[in-house]
Amino acid sequence: MSPRNLEEVLKAGGNTVDMLRNSQLGAYVYPVVAAEFSNWRAEQRAWRETAVLFDQSHHMVDLFIEGPDATKLLSHLAINSFAGFETNKAKQFVPCSYDGHVIGDGILFHLEPNKYVYVGRAPSANWIMFHAETGGFNVQVVKDDRSPSRPMGKPVVRKFYRFQIQGPNAKPIIEKMNGGPLPDIKFFSIGAINIAGRKVSALRHGMAGAPGLEIWGPYEQSDEIRGAILEAGKDLGIRQVGARAYATNTLESGWIPSPLPAVYTGAKMKAFREWSSATSYEATGSLGGSFVSKNVEDYYLTPYELGYGPFVKFDHDFIGREALEKLDKNVQRHKVTLAWNGEDVAKVFASMFQSAGPHYKYIDLPLSNYASANYDDVVVGGKSAGFSMFTGYSYNESSMLSLATVDADIKIGNEVKVVWGEENGGTKKTTVEPHEQIEIRAIVSPIPYSKVAREEYAAGWRTGKA
Repeated sequence: MSPRNLEEVLKAGGNTVDMLRNSQLGAYVYPVVAAEFSNWRAEQRAWRETAVLFDQSHHMVDLFIEGPDATKLLSHLAINSFAGFETNKAKQFVPCSYDGHVIGDGILFHLEPNKYVYVGRAPSANWIMFHAETGGFNVQVVKDDRSPSRPMGKPVVRKFYRFQIQGPNAKPIIEKMNGGPLPDIKFFSIGAINIAGRKVSALRHGMAGAPGLEIWGPYEQSDEIRGAILEAGKDLGIRQVGARAYATNTLESGWIPSPLPAVYTGAKMKAFREWSSATSYEATGSLGGSFVSKNVEDYYLTPYELGYGPFVKFDHDFIGREALEKLDKNVQRHKVTLAWNGEDVAKVFASMFQSAGPHYKYIDLPLSNYASANYDDVVVGGKSAGFSMFTGYSYNESSMLSLATVDADIKIGNEVKVVWGEENGGTKKTTVEPHEQIEIRAIVSPIPYSKVAREEYAAGWRTGKA
C-alpha cells in the first residue's frame, strides 16, 4: 500500500537524508510568469538603476486566517512579538519547531481585526493549517495554493494578483498613477493608492533604500493593473522581471528563502507528520549540495543562524520558546553573503568545453540552485564552518554570490572555500549530472550585500588563504 502521509513516506524511504537527496521532484519552477521579458541581465540592472515590476501572483501560498482566535493561533506559532501588531500592518512571520529550529517564514498581513493573510512558501502555511485544524483554535482557514508549476495549457486563476513596484524610479511611477504624491504609508504598513481609477491595497517597503510598494487586488483585474503600471513607467525605464531574474534579487537583499523545514524528527512532531500528506512539500522536496550528514537534524537551523535573531521576543508563549531561551545566541552561526572568486567560477564553466579532465557541476545562470533546499559546505582550514544556501549571479555586481550561515568567529573580509558539487559523482536527483567536486574561494561579505571593496581584500583574493 502506498504511503498515506509524511510519517509513512519517511518510514518507507529509509534514511531521511538519502530520501531527500535523491528526490525525483525535479527543478523548482516559478510558475506562469514568463522566464524573461527582455533579458535577465537588463532586468537585474533595472531594479538597481530604474524600476521593475515583479509579478508575485503565482509562486506563493496565500493562507487566509480569520476568527476570534486568529491572533492567539499565530502568536502561539511565531517567534515574533504581536505587541503593537495592529491592523493595516505586516511583518515577517517565523515559526519554529518544539526544539527551536526554523520551519520556514513568510509575510503576515493583519488586514482587519481577527483577520490575517499569510503569504509565502508551503512549510509555514502547512504548519499554520495543522494547528488551526488540530489545536482547538476558533478560526477558519482558507488556502489559495500556489499556481501549478506546469499548468500544461490549463487556465490558472488565483484569488489575488500581487505585484511589486521597486527601484529608484518607483516613487515617480507610483505618484504618476496615483495622481499625486506617494501616500504617507509607514514602512511595512498597509495603505491604498489609485491605479486606473481603482483603489488598490499597498504595502510599503523598499529595495536598496528606494521606496517601493507591494500591491494586490482581485485577480481578474491583474491585466488592467499591470497595463496601467507599465504605461506609467514606460518613460522611466520600468521593466517587467521574468522568472529567471526574479529570485536573484534576494542575493542582493539577503533573504535565505528555503531552509529545510525542521519537521522530520521528534516525538512532538509526529502528529504533524501524520497530518501531512504523502504529496506535501515536506514529503516530496529535494535536498542538494556538498554538505552530507546521515542525520537530518544537522540540516536544521535556528532563527539566529538565518538572521532572524532580532525577531525572537520572549514576551509571549510560543512553540520553541523554551529551547530558544536555552541557546547562547553569541555562539550561533551568522548570516553573510559570499562573493565567489571569478577565476574559480570560470574554471567550472571551462570544464564544459574539454573532453578530458574533470567536469564540474553545472552552474546555471542567473540562479544556480538545483534543489528545494541547498546546503553547500563552507570550509575553513579544511573543516566545515557553515552552509552556503542560495547561489546565483548578480549582473549588478559582476559576481557570483551566495547567501550563507557561518561560524561566529568568521568575519567580514575573511576568505573561505565553498565546496561546489555533490559527493561520489552526484546524487540521483533529476537536476544533477555526473560531475566532480571543486572548492571555490569566496570572500565573506555583508548582508544586505554591498560590494566589499576589492582594494581592501585584494590579498585575500590572490593568496587563497582561508
